[in-house]
Amino acid sequence: MSAKIEDVARRAGVSTATVSRVLSGKPYVSDELRERVLETVRELKYRPSRVARSLRVQRSSIIGLIISDIQNPFFTSVVRAVEDVAQQQQYSVFLCNSDEDFDKELTYIELMLAEQVAGMIVSPTASGNEVYQRLVEMRVPVVAIDRRVKDVEMDMVVGDNTTAACAVVTHLIENGYQRIGAVLGTPDVSTGAERYQGYANALLQHGLPVRPELVRTGSPRTPNGYALTMDLLQQPEPPDAIFTGNNLLTVGALRAIHELGLRIPDDIALAAFDEMDWMFLMKPALTVVMQPTYEMGRRAAELLLERIANPDRPPQQVVLQPTIKVRESSQRRRELPR
Repeated sequence: MSAKIEDVARRAGVSTATVSRVLSGKPYVSDELRERVLETVRELKYRPSRVARSLRVQRSSIIGLIISDIQNPFFTSVVRAVEDVAQQQQYSVFLCNSDEDFDKELTYIELMLAEQVAGMIVSPTASGNEVYQRLVEMRVPVVAIDRRVKDVEMDMVVGDNTTAACAVVTHLIENGYQRIGAVLGTPDVSTGAERYQGYANALLQHGLPVRPELVRTGSPRTPNGYALTMDLLQQPEPPDAIFTGNNLLTVGALRAIHELGLRIPDDIALAAFDEMDWMFLMKPALTVVMQPTYEMGRRAAELLLERIANPDRPPQQVVLQPTIKVRESSQRRRELPR
């Protein structure tokens, strides 16, 4: 019986994702580890399977959907939309959570290939393009959703993050705020980079400096939103408003503001990216950038099915426009007594 990639991984004491990276010539593997894997490949006489060819020959009725954080409410309607479109076309959806972990993302991509899914929709954990370039070269139907994959000609469905972030920060400036802080996702992911760019654009367009001491970035998780916001607000000169880059960062920011006993918007204004069902129930209600999440999932599923049916069509990049919902958390500041 011929060796499998799992046999190589077990013998070498590494993950299947690491074996795949070594065999594909990808970075992020030490020389010692690379040599160990290659030696094991030689010992077991392992030959990679022609999974891509199987994908083209055998039609599957399963679509793989890999999201970056299943706890993020943003993905709720995205997943629902993908499932709705898939079921209308007699496809099932195989859902995986990469948990913002690049290795888990690679493992799930390998699993999808091994299961010979018809195609994949992925919210990439990082901007690295090697994995997706390889999938495109293998002619695996794949669509990136929410986050861009840089320098790869592939189908994508994303929001216009830069324009939306610029608009909501402009709203804060026009309501009298001058020291506007930002709590954003990491810049190695396109959403974090683009929302920072929109934030910076708004400040510069209104003659305000981009102050590095008012910007904090981190993985888009609630604990990070709390820690980063607490750090911002405990500075000698804290911001008078904060723009948060996703809903989990916003939850953490709200906790920090509450623990410090600050009032919104009297002591600190707040505007956020992404809507959650309870946000309009807050007192004061929260100003947000609302993304068309269901439409994003629907278009991604449609693009994937089009790619499966017509593998040779040119790749499409769909950019959807978010909307700004202005509420009390960013209202005009009260005039100070003279």
